[in-house]
Amino acid sequence: MHSAVFLIEFGAIILGLGLLGRVAGRLKFSPIPLYLLAGLAFGEGGLLPLPASEEFVAIGAEIGVILLLLMLGLEYTASDLVSNLKTQYPAGLVDFTLNAVPGAVAALLMGWGPVAAVVLAGVTWISSSGVIAKVMGDLGRLGNRETPVILSVLVLEDLAMAVFLPIVTALLAGVSLAAGSATLAIALGVAGGVLFVAVRYGRLISRFVSSDDPEKLLLVVLGLTLLVAGIAQQLQVSAAVGAFLVGIALSGEVAEGTHTLLSPLRDLFAAVFFVFFGLHTDPASIPPVLLPALALAVVTALTKIATGYWAAKRAGVGVKGRWRAGGTLVARGEFSIVIAGLAVTAGIEPALGPLATAYVLILVVMGPLTARYTEPVATWISKRRGPEGPHASTTPAPAKPQETVPDQDPAGRT
Repeated sequence: MHSAVFLIEFGAIILGLGLLGRVAGRLKFSPIPLYLLAGLAFGEGGLLPLPASEEFVAIGAEIGVILLLLMLGLEYTASDLVSNLKTQYPAGLVDFTLNAVPGAVAALLMGWGPVAAVVLAGVTWISSSGVIAKVMGDLGRLGNRETPVILSVLVLEDLAMAVFLPIVTALLAGVSLAAGSATLAIALGVAGGVLFVAVRYGRLISRFVSSDDPEKLLLVVLGLTLLVAGIAQQLQVSAAVGAFLVGIALSGEVAEGTHTLLSPLRDLFAAVFFVFFGLHTDPASIPPVLLPALALAVVTALTKIATGYWAAKRAGVGVKGRWRAGGTLVARGEFSIVIAGLAVTAGIEPALGPLATAYVLILVVMGPLTARYTEPVATWISKRRGPEGPHASTTPAPAKPQETVPDQDPAGRT
């Protein structure tokens, strides 16, 4: 009887997610807000609680996080990461300062304490690579001059996760300073070791994993990822970071084949993950934190725009491209929920989960809008201010070609 109820409940969840995904596709925006809302509806205090399937959903959510980070790691090679660290680290520092600090300050102002401040700093800091990649593809901007700058910021954030997640895990576990330092040292050692092996022996690893049979390739890569993720979690490094490092180690045809095979699985379990987070958030707890979440969303949307503008300017991108870069980076999503989920599981601050849910809901909807309209709005404001300047009669003619030429690459793409 219990298994029958479980199958009915879990089947209803998967079917509901599929229908919500279709709705999001029709409306041309990320389905993440709808998945979170579904979790709120099915969870404790929601419209239709589903207790029988909660344990399986929890396991599926953990697999979803692992696959999200694995697929993200597949997007980058170890050499790309090393070169990004060397050339773009100032952008990473500016990104951290402008976007993590507001979250930490907000937590302290609400009296949540230093541990919650570190967690909320991570929630407001990390942009959503998945949402941003989809938005850039939908807007046809993958060939733009500002796109490498956006990807560099995202890569630096993903690398920072390899250090940040173990720190958060140690803080939430309440370990001593010595134990926390040991955890961080292990995390840095493992990450550095994997990057070294990936740079020196990435081809050998890919050759070992490679197979012409899709079934064998899927089993080997998935098994290797779960194995490494489990070992990483035993070492208190974080299973997600272990999966991310496996993705980095794979390259070439293996990475492309794995990406094709695992994309449907990733989408399924990632959706389950967002539902699981919603299941653990009481809908009645969101209204009290809605105004703080909205204020934090507005502030950190502006700081992300400033981050992208500064990074693109440093890279020599034209004015319009700078605004596009800033607007594109606004969306938060899977990483913010992963970080908040750790705190919710540890039970450090009851209001943190609802605040993170509301915050992500706001910015995952706002992100595609800022990506599309930040540059036109900035251009409109600039034109409105132009006639008021002392040289208004001479500046309009040369202004347009000066702004548009730097935003084009040699192939003429804008």
